[in-house]
This record gives sequence, C-alpha cells and structure tokens, in this order.
Amino acid sequence: MTDVGTVVVLAGGLSHEREVSLRSGRQVAEALRDEGLEVIESDVDSGLVERLDGLPGAVVFPLLHGETGEDGALREVFRLLDVPFVGSDGAACRVAFDKSIATTVVADAGLATPEQVALPHEIFRELGAQALVSALAKRIGFPMMIKPSRSGSALGCTKVATPDELPAAMVAAFAYGSVAVVETFIAGTEVAVTVIDRGDGPVALPAVEIRPDSGIYDYAARYTAGATRFLCPADLPDPVSQRCSEVALTVHRLLGLADLSRTDLIVRPDGVPVFLEVSVAPGMTETSSVPLAIEAAGWGIGETCADLARAAARRGRG
Repeated sequence: MTDVGTVVVLAGGLSHEREVSLRSGRQVAEALRDEGLEVIESDVDSGLVERLDGLPGAVVFPLLHGETGEDGALREVFRLLDVPFVGSDGAACRVAFDKSIATTVVADAGLATPEQVALPHEIFRELGAQALVSALAKRIGFPMMIKPSRSGSALGCTKVATPDELPAAMVAAFAYGSVAVVETFIAGTEVAVTVIDRGDGPVALPAVEIRPDSGIYDYAARYTAGATRFLCPADLPDPVSQRCSEVALTVHRLLGLADLSRTDLIVRPDGVPVFLEVSVAPGMTETSSVPLAIEAAGWGIGETCADLARAAARRGRG
C-alpha cells in the first residue's frame, strides 16, 4: 500500500458554492484523519503555491465546487507544480463542467440526453427574449429547464412552464455565467450515480434516488437537512438500476474522468436513463448523495477517500 504524505484538503474558493465546499472539506478532512492520515485544510489564496512547495510528497484532495474548482484551471496549476491530486485532469474537467459541451459529447455517443440549445448572453440581449420565445417553444417545448452552462448546485436553474416565464429565467441563469442552456424538461425519477476508482478501475456505486419535499431539487433542497428524501439503493427495477450504472460508467470513461464523478440522471417512465450532467468534484456534505452511495456499497468514507489519495500519490510517483 502506497504511503501518503500530507493530504491537503482544498475547500472554499470564491464561487457561489463556497459554503457547500467548506462543508465538504470538513467532512473529508475528518474522515481522512480518522484513517490516521496527516491532513491540512486549505482555502485557495495567495499562499497556496508556497504552502504546497513546503509540503514535499503532499497530495491535494480538491473539494472546490463551482467554476473555480471544477473548470480545470486549478488542476492545471497542480500539474505545473508536479503536485499529485485526486480527480480528473484539467482537460477532462473543462469538458465535463460545461453542460453545453458535455451534453453534446454524451449525445454524440448515443446516450439519451435532453434536447438542448446554448445561448450566450450577448445573443440573448441583442436579439431579445420575445424574438427567441417562439423558436425555443418550437424546438424545445414547454415545460423547459433553463440553466447556467457552467455552474453547479442547481444555482440559477428554473423550470419554465409558459412563455411569460422565460425572460426572468434567462436572467437568473445569466447571473451565474455568460452562457445559458435551454433544455427539454424530462419528467421521471431523479437519481445520482457515483463512480469511484480506488485503484482497480472505475466502479458504479448504488444509485441514489432523490425525492425533494418541494418537488424541485434546488439549492435549498440539496443542502437543507431534512428537505429531501434519499433512497439508496434507488427504488428502481434491477435492469433499470443496472442501466443507470452503465450510463454513469460510460460517461466517466467517455469524458476521460478519473478517481470519482457523479452523474445525474432522470429515469423516464419507460425506464430509459437520461443524462443531465456530471460533477468532477461532487459534494461530500452530510446531505450529499456520494457519502450515501459509499455507505450503501459497504465502504467507509474514510477508507475510500484514503484510497483515492493513495491512487493520486501513485500517479504522482509513476
């Protein structure tokens, strides 16, 4: 078993998901310490590079959510510094984090995805909402989902049922990024499938079914204790659960992801899983689906995170 030096749990950052990231970081840091590993918790600041330089043999465990942590830029810095890190490399992160790109890649591979249109803010502003409503209604149809192309935790996401609701929903999405995606609303059962590679190849963990009390899995439903009911394993027929696992594994490999990912799906009434998005730095809070899936798999969170750090250390020494 590869020895691991100090594990630097990186959490916080300046994205809209800072507080969630800090909660994820605390959970993972505590779990790693319970495994006997030396852990330093760090934010992203001007002292980070110097801090890493002073820790030879350290491994970074990035738990930064949102653009700063999931767009791949920081991981390029780690590679520049020759610091091993848990998770996907910068190039894979760039593709996975952008919904307009990831959805296209997944659809081109033959997997089910929503019908989607990506609209930059400049185009929407110049052409005007009214000019686009009829075209979007014809192409996408109502209800539809409006989302920022590059954001997480359902921030800026709105379900739109009528044309009158579209302009405000677009403004809400543009508050979190310069490109919004407009998608077909897919009705069905929402599930999240975690894929983890502890060193022997990627494995799909039991699917987590998500049942928000409000009916919408928004930011409050994700991070308010008791606001959402999680079923793990999901209440799905075995063949459908198996198909969800296959889709998550395919997405993980297709996008070139490493170590861990979480694929969000909607299972249609006909049993077909539809890809929504994938996270390269999934939440690890007390209300997140990943720890539930790890527990349902019979794994410990601490030992799993430690194995991920060891795998990163092996790559760094390889």
